[in-house]
Formats: sequence, structure tokens, C-alpha cells
Amino acid sequence: MGFLQDPPQLAHPYRDDRLLLSMLDRALPPARRGALDADLHALGDYAQMAWQRVGATSRRKPVLTQWDAWGQRIDRIELTPAWQEGPHLTTRHAVLAAGHEASEHARLEQFARVYLYHLASEFYTCPLAMTDGAATALKASGNQALMERALPHLLSRDPANFWLSGQWMTENAGGSDVGRTETLARQDASGQWRLYGRKWFSSAVVGEAALALARPEGAASGPGALALFYVETMDGARRKPELVIDRLKDKLGTHELPTAEIHLEGLPAWPLGELGNGVRQVAPMLNITRTWNAVCATASMARAIALARDYALRRHAFGKRLIDQPLHAQTLADMQAEFEGAFALTFEVAHLLGRVEHGTAAPHEAALLRLLTPLAKLWTGKLAVRLCSEALECFGGAGYIEDTGLPQLLRDAQVYAIWEGTTNVLSLDSLRALAGDQFGALQLAIDGWLADSIDAQARHHIHAAMAAASSYLATHAGQRDALEAGARGLALTLARCTAAALLARHDSWLAPRGAAHAGAALRRFVGHGLSRLSHADPTDTALLLGPH
Repeated sequence: MGFLQDPPQLAHPYRDDRLLLSMLDRALPPARRGALDADLHALGDYAQMAWQRVGATSRRKPVLTQWDAWGQRIDRIELTPAWQEGPHLTTRHAVLAAGHEASEHARLEQFARVYLYHLASEFYTCPLAMTDGAATALKASGNQALMERALPHLLSRDPANFWLSGQWMTENAGGSDVGRTETLARQDASGQWRLYGRKWFSSAVVGEAALALARPEGAASGPGALALFYVETMDGARRKPELVIDRLKDKLGTHELPTAEIHLEGLPAWPLGELGNGVRQVAPMLNITRTWNAVCATASMARAIALARDYALRRHAFGKRLIDQPLHAQTLADMQAEFEGAFALTFEVAHLLGRVEHGTAAPHEAALLRLLTPLAKLWTGKLAVRLCSEALECFGGAGYIEDTGLPQLLRDAQVYAIWEGTTNVLSLDSLRALAGDQFGALQLAIDGWLADSIDAQARHHIHAAMAAASSYLATHAGQRDALEAGARGLALTLARCTAAALLARHDSWLAPRGAAHAGAALRRFVGHGLSRLSHADPTDTALLLGPH
């Protein structure tokens, strides 16, 4: 038999991840760090098993059966093995519940679990993120009856008692513009609210509950008159007949995740609070779900680079291993530096979220969280696509072959830039955040992270890029169209400056201990450039988009 290439092997995602280990060792008290270890080892073991299963089995999509053999509507969805295992893994290792413990470290510990579990879960983490968001919104609502009913299920550590929750916001007319929501909420003769309408994108239709935006009958138009409702989808073991699944979406990626179009035909519902300002009630969920998005994007980057690096040690070309080819090594190092910046920003947001939720954050950190959450989400979403695409090139033609499991990395990565707001939507949200004192909060934080930095050149580049961003905001103050046109470049600049400052902090911690790696990541990342500011000319824009 001729030559056969060894496939890439996945190193243990926990034991062999020096970034994750270093971050947890530094951030957590020893007792909490030790208590977390068993769950992270087990989730890393599961991730390795799941990667091996990808190469040994034919992956399949969920299957919707709408009618049984006797003509009864059943809307049964058959799930993949990873999804069937999801409730057990989630509850056994507190992937969701850990984030709601009474500790400022709860979110960091939770998202370390998510980081390890995400890819192995086949995007079961998507409904987990929405369930986490729903639990957070219920807590913020103050609706004691709904909290007592739903939270023991949503945060359960018993798979038999555990519920998933969806978020039913997206409609044909609306998308990100939820003010165009057409779903109607109407009270029946008994006073029970019921929902009528179509939800165009439901990624947790297999769940037992959901939060949905709807317009109460007789309410005014616009987003301010929408209300947020809690619904339950199951009647014992059967789906409620007022919830009809029209079809499952055929998507570019996330194939194992059953995403549905649904009709609501009088589904019973309960308002979380007042009958209005439902969009405002959604806000507590956004810091949660966008952080999940950033963590999952970062996990995809970690997986792509880990496989590409291992393959470079196994594959020989032109007389030597790929890792020994200077240009290939340069490419991998560039990818690693960008990933480390994303990791630093993502887990700073995760830790910051926990401190803000538990009242231990510094005064400026709540404003900082409001800005960094959309920045982390939008930047990591775009970067995941780029790095996963680059990783596929590292395998040559094998990176384009489905049964290697590699193309799925790229197909799935594209969703991060779309879920929970596209890059442009998040850029405009960042711009709204900057209307307050968030820029000052970010500058204060960056100054603190750089206080002990030993790399003068990196400090200079970070300060210069931040000064350019400040000048950009001042120059275009009051020019709404100009600010919006340049919002993406501004957001990417601030994200990269933040990541660079966090890498500098990491370097200042490790360098005295003789660890040179962090300094190399900082220098490489800064060398790629920090500023992405663009001064858009509206005349040129009109010319480029005009008739051809």
C-alpha cells in the first residue's frame, strides 16, 4: 500500500491549553480553582471523544416528522447523539448552573466550561445561551411567580428536571428591527394571554420554554409597545398543539442544531412584567448571550489552530515537516497571536460580567462591560471566520473534504458574526454605548492594565491608537451619518486596543517568572496593527453603490 497521511489529533483541550490553565490559576482563589478542575478534565475528555466520533461516524442533521402514521400532528424532532447527551453533560458538569452561583467568579468558571464543551456539544450551547439569558431576564423581571416556576428547571443540575428555553424574537418583517414584530398577544375569556403569529428563526424549538416578544392587542406600533412573554411548549411528553413547527431551516452550518420556523396559534403566555417596554426587558439577556457567542467563537479558533498545529508536526512536504517551513510557521504564529488577543478580551468580559452581577466591580466597570460586550462579540465573530478559513488552508486539499470534519469548522464559524446581532448592528450598539462615559471607562481600564507593562513600544502603539479613536469621535461629534458610517472601523480599533492592553498585562505578570511566550504574542499582535479607523466619504459611497 502507498503512503497514508496521519490525520491531525486533538490535544486535550483542557490539560494542554496553557492559556486557559494560566488564566484560571491567576484569576481564581485556590479553593475554587481546585473545585473546578474535575469538571474541566471531564469536559476535555468528552471533547476528545467527540472529535474522534466525528471521524468515525456519518454526521446527520435533525429530522422533523410532522405527522404520525394515523394523520395526527406530532412535530417530533430526532436529534443527534451529542444533542441527546446534552442535558446530562450540562447538568452533570454545571455548564449552565455554575454561572448563577453566588460568587463573583461564577461567570468565569461557567465560561471555562462552555469553552471546553462548545464544539463537542454540536452547538447545544446555542439553546444553553438562550436558557441562560432567559434565567437572567426572569431574575431581572421581579416576577416572583414565574421565577419560582421556571428557574428551578432552567438552572437544574438534574437532567430529568432540566428545561431549555428559547428566545422567539426574529420575524419575517423584523430581524434586528424588532419594532416590526407582528406577533399578537390577546387575552381569552378567562384572562389568559395567548400568542398568535409566526416566528421565523427559533433555534431552541426542542426546549420546554421560551421568551417571546409580542404586541398586546390594541397597543401602539413601534418597539416601545412590545411586551415580553414567557411560554411553555410541552404538555407532558407532547408538544402543545398551539405551537406548530412549519419546517426546519437548511443552513450553511450548525447542521446538528434544529432551527425552526414556527406558528403560534393561541399558545398560552405570561407577561414578565408590564405590558410594554419588552425590548428593554430583553436587554439583561444581551450581555449574557453575546458573551456566550464570544466564548464559542474563541473556542472555534482554539480548535482550528490546535488541529492545524498538530498537522504541521505530522505532515512532510519538500523534505521537511510543515512546522519547519518558515512561511508555514509564520502563518501559524500569526494565527496564534490573533487568537490569544481574542482569548484575553473574551475572558476579561466573562470575569467582568461576574463581578458586575455580584456587586464587586469597580465603579467604572459597569460602563466598561456595556462597551466591551458588543466589542468582544463583533470582533471575535469576524476573527473566527478568518482564522478557521486560514486553518483549512493549512491542510491543503484535505481541508476541503467533508469527512475530515475540517470544513465544518468554517461553515459553523460563519454563524458567530450573525447570531445576537451582525457586525454592523453590534458596531452601532457600541457607538450608542460610547455616547455615555464608556470611552473614559475604557481608557481608565487600559491605563490600569498597562501600568506595569514592560513593553514600551506596545504601550506607545496602544496609546496612539486610542488617541486616534478619541480624536475620531471628537472630529465627528454631532455628525450622526459620519459616525455610523465609520462605526465598524471604530469598534474594531477599540476591540484590538483592549486586547493588546490585556496581552500587555499578561506579559507583565509572566515575564518576571521567566515566561517569554506572552511577550511574543503581544509583539506579534501589535505588529498586525491596532487601528482600523476609516474616514468614509459619502460621495464615494454613493458613486460606488449607484447605477453601473
